[in-house]
Amino acid sequence: MRINIPETDQERIVIIGGGFAGFNLARKLARSPYQIVLIDRNNFHQFQPLFYQVAMAGLEPSSILFPLRKSFHRYNNVYIRVAEVENIDLEKRHLKTSLGVCNFDHLVIATGADTNFFGNEKIAERAFPMKSVSDALYLRNTILNDYEIALSTRDYDARQGLIDIVIVGGGPTGVEVAGALAEMRKNVLPKDYPELDCSEIDIYLIQSPPQLLKGMSEEASAKALEFLTGLGVKVILNNRVVDFDGEFVHMKDGTKIQSRKVIWAAGVTGSLVPGMPETSIARGNRLKVDRFCQVEGVDRIYAIGDIAYMEEEVYPEGHPQVAQVAIQQAKLLAENLKNKAAGKALLPFSYHDLGSMATIGRRLAVVDLPKWKFQGTFAWFVWLFVHLFSIIGSRNRLIVFINWVWNYAFYDQTLRLIIRTKAPWKKRNVES
Repeated sequence: MRINIPETDQERIVIIGGGFAGFNLARKLARSPYQIVLIDRNNFHQFQPLFYQVAMAGLEPSSILFPLRKSFHRYNNVYIRVAEVENIDLEKRHLKTSLGVCNFDHLVIATGADTNFFGNEKIAERAFPMKSVSDALYLRNTILNDYEIALSTRDYDARQGLIDIVIVGGGPTGVEVAGALAEMRKNVLPKDYPELDCSEIDIYLIQSPPQLLKGMSEEASAKALEFLTGLGVKVILNNRVVDFDGEFVHMKDGTKIQSRKVIWAAGVTGSLVPGMPETSIARGNRLKVDRFCQVEGVDRIYAIGDIAYMEEEVYPEGHPQVAQVAIQQAKLLAENLKNKAAGKALLPFSYHDLGSMATIGRRLAVVDLPKWKFQGTFAWFVWLFVHLFSIIGSRNRLIVFINWVWNYAFYDQTLRLIIRTKAPWKKRNVES
């Protein structure tokens, strides 16, 4: 069975993935001579940098989501299909999806990355990833649910297991989650749970390298550590988690931490679609591409974003897996596909690093720009400005801005709701 998409004399470009790379590519190609088919398992684009604020009850999920179809109302050459891509048949030039078969003339793989648990199945089963809004909501529900249980838990050790939280990974996501939890412990939980001694809540951030925010400057790393320790976060460097049994986090040096919640932000691995040749796969499950984003060894197959592994002189081990790389690659590939249709020369990709940043808490952030590095209050305002205007949709920007202003003025998040689905809830045996 074929997916119901009109067959025309236009060449068809199929894009797998509606993240930063795939969504921006589809928008850039909306006025092109091609027929565009965008396939994603969701019918919305997700603004990943703010997942942690959904998990910490600072933002509502809809404020960082944008309906895929909304961007293409005026274009009759763009088709959206919500489906799972099961495999790619390179010989027949079609995809097998949960809706049926979809043929293509050009294929763009923009499937992004999944959480990397480094082969540890126990951790993968029990830890909380942060790769989707669903993950963020599930984490929010679990945190709030555990604090409700903790109120009625008399045994100290059992209560600690419920209220203490371990974050693994000291990159931007881990640092931002740790900072948000520390702010929540200080300003929100004492008001919501006055019967609970919030000084008992321990927040751990574990990083195996000797510094936080690897890839940013030494100044940013040092300031992030200073900000987090000032907020009462217990930062553990030069150590790593080797096991998590649901009750205790076991460390490489033999120590263990009691906690039932481990937030995993320690790494990513490419989200591959079956069917690509082994010779095209690089380390980290990424697809090797040339400077024109074409997958090595196959014709008219492209990869952009986190799934793409491209080497440049400045980036001999590939580009960082960040949104700016995905957006810039989408822009160049769209231009090259238009040039190809017009018989013009193709342009090679060069990444222009616009900088890195991370927020730790109220008026606490670090920013590394190509020419300037700064930390503290001004960096925090820069972080707010950049993220606010990166969100897609005027309504979403307004809602996020209102939430941020409210949280800043009243030291309060307004979305501390436990919203359960029909899926079975994790049963937690607690001694009281």
